[in-house]
Amino acid sequence: MAKRRPNGGGTISKRKDGRYQGAAYVTDTDGNRVRKYVYGRTWDEVSEKLARLQDQERNGVPVPSRSWTVGEWLAYWLEHIVAPDREHNTFAKYESKVRLYLMPHLGKKPLVKLTPAQVRAFMATLRREEVGAATRFEVLRTLRNALNRAVREELLTRNVALLVDMPKVSKDRGSAWSAREAIAFLRSARAHRLYAACVLVLVLGLRRSEVLGLRWQDIDFAARQITPVKQVQRVTGAGLLLKDLKTESSQAVLPLPEFCARALEERRELQELERKIAGDHWDQEPGQDLVFSSEHGGMLDPVGFSRTFDRLVKRAGVRRITVRLARHTCGTLLAFLKVHPKVAQAVLRHSQISMTMDVYTHVVGEDEREAVAMLAELLEDPLLG
Repeated sequence: MAKRRPNGGGTISKRKDGRYQGAAYVTDTDGNRVRKYVYGRTWDEVSEKLARLQDQERNGVPVPSRSWTVGEWLAYWLEHIVAPDREHNTFAKYESKVRLYLMPHLGKKPLVKLTPAQVRAFMATLRREEVGAATRFEVLRTLRNALNRAVREELLTRNVALLVDMPKVSKDRGSAWSAREAIAFLRSARAHRLYAACVLVLVLGLRRSEVLGLRWQDIDFAARQITPVKQVQRVTGAGLLLKDLKTESSQAVLPLPEFCARALEERRELQELERKIAGDHWDQEPGQDLVFSSEHGGMLDPVGFSRTFDRLVKRAGVRRITVRLARHTCGTLLAFLKVHPKVAQAVLRHSQISMTMDVYTHVVGEDEREAVAMLAELLEDPLLG
């Protein structure tokens, strides 16, 4: 005697190939009532699948209106979700990881049937292909973000990528300069037109995009404070753009130590001289008022600034580090400049004064005494070049 299903419980029938087929009406993601089919080798297996399907229906979780592949969803996610709401650089990072790694390996797999084992095998393949740990980390993070959105859109009931362990990435990316190295660099860069930009990177820890987006209206010399609100970014197809900083914490008001103020005042005098020399060729847009402009008033490319920084490092003969790492030297320099710890706490954006004092209590020794003498000499130098 055939087993009976309760009213509204769907139907189960035996197929010609010996397998069982179940069917029930549910709601899809487009809001339509559709008949959904499930299959299994036994009547009980199909009954369980139908029960799960109807549990989702009762809980308000619709079934996908189409059968997405992983590749189709990633393409949709990039175009309609990431591109309109994220910064161009964020989109470019996600797009490269999708195009180079996710599409070739997972693109053709059905989205709803993707399993943790398949993702784990994919990550193992990248490791065998000697893809770096940092890149593998970003690839898996991109997949997690894309699947998280699929869950929010109710295309998936869970994010299988969250069940796969993230690759371990070494955090040892070199050490920042000591105060002695930083001051030796500043002495060598003293005559360069972007000397003040190097000072802000090293003493205030500003990012290169923040430094290049700094405007004179963001600096209050009387109150001795600086408020970065803009950044310079290169956007494909649009060139250099002056954009708002991403977060409110990035726009915090920073104290302006005397050393930085003097460097900026010299920069303003030099820029006025450049403006006079350029004459009618000065091409800075009205209201832009950039502190660090090109010799003709335009925006500076962040990549170009990094190259200039590299050349200055080589000329100074100090240990080579990147602009990103150089800005972490600021805590040590603030201690040598005898900036009050509470002021340094605001500059370093430490949540607790104990973190700042930990930096301050590690700056003693003979090399440091020599660095202080070098700094004093640097402060007394007239503007060169």
